[in-house]
Amino acid sequence: MFKYFPHTESDLKAMMDKVGVKDLNDLYAQIPDAIRFKNEYQLPSEMSEMEVRQLFDKLGSQNRQMTCFAGYGVYDHYTPSVIPSLLQRSEFLTSYTPYQAEISQGTLHYIFEYQSMMAELTGMDISNASMYDGTTACAEAMMMAVAAGKKQNKMLVSDTLNPDTRKVLDTYALHQGIDLETIAEKDGVTDIDDLKLRLAQGGVAGVIVQQPNAMGIVEDYTGFAEACHEQKTLFIMDSVAADLAVLKTPGEWGADIAVGDGQSLGIPMQWGGPYVGYMCCTEKLIRKMPGRIVGMTKDNRGSSEINDELAQALPSRDGGRPEVNRDQRAFVLTLQAREQHIRRQKATSNICSNQSLMALFVTIYMSLMGKQGLKEAAELSYAGAHYLCDKLLATGKFHLVYDQPFFNEFLVKYDGDVEDLYKRFIEAGILGGVKVDDGILFAVTEKRTKEEIDNLVNIAAL
Repeated sequence: MFKYFPHTESDLKAMMDKVGVKDLNDLYAQIPDAIRFKNEYQLPSEMSEMEVRQLFDKLGSQNRQMTCFAGYGVYDHYTPSVIPSLLQRSEFLTSYTPYQAEISQGTLHYIFEYQSMMAELTGMDISNASMYDGTTACAEAMMMAVAAGKKQNKMLVSDTLNPDTRKVLDTYALHQGIDLETIAEKDGVTDIDDLKLRLAQGGVAGVIVQQPNAMGIVEDYTGFAEACHEQKTLFIMDSVAADLAVLKTPGEWGADIAVGDGQSLGIPMQWGGPYVGYMCCTEKLIRKMPGRIVGMTKDNRGSSEINDELAQALPSRDGGRPEVNRDQRAFVLTLQAREQHIRRQKATSNICSNQSLMALFVTIYMSLMGKQGLKEAAELSYAGAHYLCDKLLATGKFHLVYDQPFFNEFLVKYDGDVEDLYKRFIEAGILGGVKVDDGILFAVTEKRTKEEIDNLVNIAAL
């Protein structure tokens, strides 16, 4: 056995005896032989640090950096260079859950700041910290609504929700006994008449919509919250976090729960993760909310001895002793009685990680950008998308699928060979949108320059 494997032969035998197998391979007996890997792994021999760096530099050089005009839930936003530097500090780079407040004030503090910023960004009362990603955050909101609705187990989901999110909802619903129904779309937006008809049938725990929707359209949700609340149904809104810097917030729309992905707050696309899901809600739903919640209190003892020592060691400028702060802010995990480690099978959710490293990432991002910076980045994205759209339509080869207001993403049809167009984009080093059905969904962020947009249009016009 290798010295870094903790289990001895006797340990392994005891475990196999317990589960009733004679060989470790028996644990994989159900895997068909046809799909089992039988070759040798292509692992290099041992190397020095310099050789390892050279190896990975060589591997990395095989990746081709593309100019990204794709979105559909993941967006190429700018990441300030200071964030990775701060994120890698040893005080932050830990996965330990901050149960012991006495030694976790730094972690608890930034989680509290994250919650405060997300609550303000969404216009909601409460934020947790946090969820794995936007799709599972939406699924957790679905289960939260069913738990709050008690005997109601039906959820209505807009047909304009991102299909990837809908697949995750379907998976969660299958094993939770939740009945999912689709609200029809009309001209690219959620049909409020169909919503009201389905609500009138009763038994609906929650309604899920998206803003902007999967096609980039900014929907008008006037009357949605009122229609839901008349039937004692929760209104859930899934939004791209960065867009809320300028769009009407879920709180302003009357949402009970706001969810989405925080990737747009400066997190690189990095091949699909890790990202961070956010979840915010009204105060009356706080005990149904999954994940960690950090609260602020006052500490009049915990640091006083340290402060006394500092007061003795550091005299003030006038020769006296500095004032000792015996009534300072302190942070703690709150409402743990609803958590899975206490309520177990009765818990609203079994999510265990607070994903706080990525929560710290977006906290630093929002702190650096500030309200004005977030707004400017969103406005640049909006302006760039509308410039690109106008230029593509002017070629005569594209037309909008929906005549609806959009933010930084829009769906067009191309009067030509879409596959050939994509090939030309790729050859030019451009990731030219996402193919959706028979259309192309283009996205623009503040990173895209006028020259890059004009280059894409010139290629498309050929």
